[in-house]
Amino acid sequence: MTQIIYGDRISQGAELRIGSCAVIFDETRKKVLLTQRTDNGLWCLPGGKMESGETLEKCCQREVLEETGLEVRTKRLIGIYSNRDQLIIYRDGNKVQIVVLSFEAEIIGGELGLSDETTAFGYFSLDEIESMPMHGRHKERVIDALKNEIIPILQS
Repeated sequence: MTQIIYGDRISQGAELRIGSCAVIFDETRKKVLLTQRTDNGLWCLPGGKMESGETLEKCCQREVLEETGLEVRTKRLIGIYSNRDQLIIYRDGNKVQIVVLSFEAEIIGGELGLSDETTAFGYFSLDEIESMPMHGRHKERVIDALKNEIIPILQS
């Protein structure tokens, strides 16, 4: 099981992992697409780890396609998120600090469906999200997206 530990600069010396996630609004811009993870049952924005040789935007597009079946185009960078006081220890013993770029994305094709990484999906309002078991700081990223700021947020 993945373990998350918090402490002052606890991630010092850990491997940095870069990733991205997508905030996809419904047509009213009041609800956001979330998926429920297979590994821990928590709800999250579609996204994941960047692979070598790809751009952050391509990472976002690939991860959304893999997890939801949707083809997307990134519209704007919402924010960059990291936490030096959080250490993630994976089952294989790897110790990681995550840096995530959150993008607003729009659907340009595909069909919404499940994958081997997801057990459910849906569009949810912020009020609905308040009572859902959320993965990490994904609720914070939704709140930041709803602010519709032009300048990206830098969260550490």
